[in-house]
Amino acid sequence: MPLIVQKYGGSSVADAERIKNVARRIAQVRDKGDQVVVVVSAMGDTTDELIKLAYQISEQPDNRELDVLLSTGEIVSSTLLAMALHGMGYPAISLSGAQAGIQTDATYSRARILKVEAKRVVKELEKGNIVIVAGFQGITGEMDITTLGRGGSDTTAVALAASLGAEICQIYTDVDGVYTADPHLVPEAHQLSEIGYDEMLELASYGAKVVHPRAVELGELFNIPILVASSFSQNPGTVIHGGEPMEVRNKVRSVTYDLDVAKVTVVGVPDRPGIAAAIFEPLAKAGISIDTIVQNASIENITDLTFTVAKSQLTKAMEVVQPIAKSIGARDCTADSKLGKVSIIGTGMQNTPGYAARMFRALSEKGINIQLITTSEIRITCIINDAQIKDAVRTLHRAFELEMAE
Repeated sequence: MPLIVQKYGGSSVADAERIKNVARRIAQVRDKGDQVVVVVSAMGDTTDELIKLAYQISEQPDNRELDVLLSTGEIVSSTLLAMALHGMGYPAISLSGAQAGIQTDATYSRARILKVEAKRVVKELEKGNIVIVAGFQGITGEMDITTLGRGGSDTTAVALAASLGAEICQIYTDVDGVYTADPHLVPEAHQLSEIGYDEMLELASYGAKVVHPRAVELGELFNIPILVASSFSQNPGTVIHGGEPMEVRNKVRSVTYDLDVAKVTVVGVPDRPGIAAAIFEPLAKAGISIDTIVQNASIENITDLTFTVAKSQLTKAMEVVQPIAKSIGARDCTADSKLGKVSIIGTGMQNTPGYAARMFRALSEKGINIQLITTSEIRITCIINDAQIKDAVRTLHRAFELEMAE
């Protein structure tokens, strides 16, 4: 009997009627003879509301207790979905992340899955049950509850699919699939029927919110196809997989953006061995993730060093870097939080020249100044003023004729 893992996001289970709608969709799959494991997120904005409540109780909630609190959101939605299926006459059981065998490290609020021992899930499937698993959570070796961070339910679903040998992991949300650009910004953007893991990982890492990057990484590692589709329609969605077409007519597949960007510049840094380590090692110890790093050419053994972080981490980053800047003899340390990044992504770019020049020219003609540039084999990213992000996305979508793709 084929096994399918499905995941439903918070908007899909936001209220009682939507939960019943999800139950009907699950029943249709079961009626075809498939075994079904379902991973659910918390209802609607439940996680945000629980975080707000925690900070009303304490200015600095204990990390362990906060994870226990946040894990309850998914428990609520999983039990309600099981009840909905019972009401329709389908055998179902809800399991917490711990009961489902999701074992993690002890990094509260952003734990990583170490392994999945899904013996209980298999046992329930053998009994004929539809298994509903609370996403976004796991348990440590010390039996403490952890959460996986934003988008963690996607990761739970793909990890379970890999562990159980599922044919596919279907992620249902409030969008029809992966688009050539955000359709809210670019009306002529259209849905892609398929996309490779590498392209999707770049999209997810650089602004696209349809699926979490860690879920894509797991899908690629274990070769699990991932369907991204809407729970509110019968649209076929977008399949993320490892197969690539031999030739892609348009080398750029999508334009994406991210407004969660801040820049730190250490001005007048002495250019000598060990300076970069002196700056970035303390940032790493403080749990601050660095994205783009640019160091100017040294003039008279003095240079400027610039890096980007998430806006939410800017204050903490400055607290770490400012004393270091003084200790190494830098002239100043400045910050800018009014930034965003826009990216073009496509595997076809890596062996074809001219895409960077075309991107830069299109932005220039629109009067958009590029502050920083970062690239990979299949991505070119420009960091610009956040007020110009929307114009940049529309401009690049037109420049690369993505409305004509596929």
